Amino acid sequence: MLFHSSIRKELARSFGATLIVLVTIVMTMMLIRTLGQASSGSVNPTEISLVMGYTMLGHLPTVLTMSLFIASVGTLSRMYLESEMVIWLVSGRGLRAILKPMIRFAWPTLLTVSVLVLLVWPWSNQQISELKERFEQRGDLERVSPGQFQESANGLRVFFVDKESVENKEGKNVFISSSERGKQAMTSAKKGHVETIDEDRFLVLDIGQRVEQTNGETELKVSEFKVYGTRISQDVKAAAEQPTKTIHSLQLLRNRTPSNLGELAWRLGLAIAAFNLLVIALAITSANHRVGRGGNLALALFIFVVYYNFINLSQSWISSGKVQFLPNLIALHGGVFLFAMTWLAIRHNNWSWRNLLVKRRAKETAA
Repeated sequence: MLFHSSIRKELARSFGATLIVLVTIVMTMMLIRTLGQASSGSVNPTEISLVMGYTMLGHLPTVLTMSLFIASVGTLSRMYLESEMVIWLVSGRGLRAILKPMIRFAWPTLLTVSVLVLLVWPWSNQQISELKERFEQRGDLERVSPGQFQESANGLRVFFVDKESVENKEGKNVFISSSERGKQAMTSAKKGHVETIDEDRFLVLDIGQRVEQTNGETELKVSEFKVYGTRISQDVKAAAEQPTKTIHSLQLLRNRTPSNLGELAWRLGLAIAAFNLLVIALAITSANHRVGRGGNLALALFIFVVYYNFINLSQSWISSGKVQFLPNLIALHGGVFLFAMTWLAIRHNNWSWRNLLVKRRAKETAA
């Protein structure tokens, strides 16, 4: 049908352009953020592209939802401003008739958002967490970068190697500051290398000195050495509690703790919001030649931000036990859906207080 096909084609063009712009913006932001994490030592610099890819997958549901919402508002605004919508309305096509082709166009995107937020979101977060944990749990020597001070895995020692590459497992002008067993110690040597003794790795220093001080005392102990060895820590941090954003959706449903239900409410809420925003786009878009399409887009952006913040706020409330899981979903998303459908019905039937008063007076006069 010409009516349906024209709307779907227009939505497809607008959606594609909007998606490219938003993906570019988000990828640029993710690149800056990931580079910052790499410079601070929380991400392996050689794995920046992997972290960016997983992070982008995690944010893709929000990007797709926003792209669909903006594309719908932009397309309908253009149709209003160019009087194309007037032609369809005059020909007997009300606003409710436009909802059907919009849903036919959007259902693959809505399905994709649901799959991404319920399945891909926890998987991508888990991959990022594993990359960061593997980088954090690397040995002390792997942490050292020539010309930079680097902290050990247990946080008790600071290493410095001047100019030499650590890949050769040896370096010059080695400096170690440690705090262990109630003592502060600073060790320096002209050079050092790594040796493996009985499956333990040792950093062997040649020609240097060591200064020790017991905590709470002023006396210093200075000693010189020709060869000094210190074991490289391979301690692994104790396994922390698994973040809820890395847990599979079915596991969240089986283990119904407040934090798990809060995360599940956020995921389901984002999937439901994608459909609600599609209805809102049709309900709020109108013709205003004074402000053009900018007014509708500004209103759409405001609604999206408010709705998204309410989803995040509901997650926090459920996690803290202030509200229940199911009542919150029904109240928030069901309320938004009823509000959007009511708004759409008012515009579809052209209801207004003035029309109601006119009809009431006409009935009274006829009586």
